[in-house]
Amino acid sequence: MKKIALALLAALIIPAAAFAAGKEIKVGVTPFPHKDLMNVVKELVAKDGYDLKIVEFTDYVTPNTALAEKALDANFFQHIPYLENTNKERGYDLVWVAKIHIEPLGLYSKKIKKIDELKNGAQIAIPNDATNCARALRLLEKSGLIKVKAGELVTAKDITENPKNLKIRELDAAQLPRTLQDVEAAVINTNFAGEAGLIPAKDAIVIEGKDSPYANVLVVRGADKDSPAVKALVKASNSKEVKDYINKNLVPKGIVPAF
Repeated sequence: MKKIALALLAALIIPAAAFAAGKEIKVGVTPFPHKDLMNVVKELVAKDGYDLKIVEFTDYVTPNTALAEKALDANFFQHIPYLENTNKERGYDLVWVAKIHIEPLGLYSKKIKKIDELKNGAQIAIPNDATNCARALRLLEKSGLIKVKAGELVTAKDITENPKNLKIRELDAAQLPRTLQDVEAAVINTNFAGEAGLIPAKDAIVIEGKDSPYANVLVVRGADKDSPAVKALVKASNSKEVKDYINKNLVPKGIVPAF
């Protein structure tokens, strides 16, 4: 995965010209549903004279690196806490300019159908990136399985009560669907669940509510946030057309609009 990510970044190393030329916008996305939504946006920004180039990534690190290094003009794959943590850790000046949708995190299993079927000592896999790890632990806490210390970026080490002695495994988010044969359950991001053929609204044992604070956002460099190209991108991303697409195609899969 790391080699693929580096290869993608190397391929993009020529700085994007969108905000200099004013006509091409290069946006980095992860596959589902971000790529799908940007395809809707692509048609809309074309009406304003912009050619949207969509670059697909398979990890959560490279899109921000590519944006910070000007290989992209924007990206669309992350929620606000993840962005804030990345800026803090790497010193980037990346800002979100539009909330687009919410992907509820869900607990999935091939071995059980209800929370109370979890056996003592069962293994549960969760994302290993800081914000989604904390988010997954809060979901397990809300489900009554564990208790965790107060704080934003909690990890498995911050579990204070674990009556079923659950074994928490922190793994790369993209790998989680493949672990379902090996663990009792896994907390999986909706985009990766969808790619694996899982339907959140139907297959998740437990799922975040629509009030989740983790809206997925359109992100640009701070210096570009007021540019005409970004304004066109924001207008299209928060358009009636995009909301209608989400309501028709994604709400049945557990994904809801954030605007």
